[in-house]
Amino acid sequence: QVQLVESGGGLVQAGGSLRLSCAASGRTFSTYAMGWFRQAPGKEREFVASINWSGSVTYYADAVKGRLTISRDNAKNTVYLQMNSLKPDDTAVYYCAARTYTGASDAHQDYTYWGQGTQVTVSP
Repeated sequence: QVQLVESGGGLVQAGGSLRLSCAASGRTFSTYAMGWFRQAPGKEREFVASINWSGSVTYYADAVKGRLTISRDNAKNTVYLQMNSLKPDDTAVYYCAARTYTGASDAHQDYTYWGQGTQVTVSP
């Protein structure tokens, strides 16, 4: 069993930055691919970014390319999402997810473990 705890969300003005963190329990973190997803009010959960077990491969949704960066520190069992040049459309609850395979994926059904989410609100 893996537990994921997100932090770092908050309220920021458009153009600002936030860094989300996701701390994972368990000794197998370094063998899992990790992902970030988000869900805005009235919308379905959507893929944001993913990273493979070593950090050498990353995928991004087109809407966030060039602005958001996913990274991981296996020594700290933590994955990050650096969010720059934020827009009001980025407002959502952001979820961290763990996949029990080493390869990154943009499909939410590929992920087994999910955090509770952290709210990100971007004001105009």
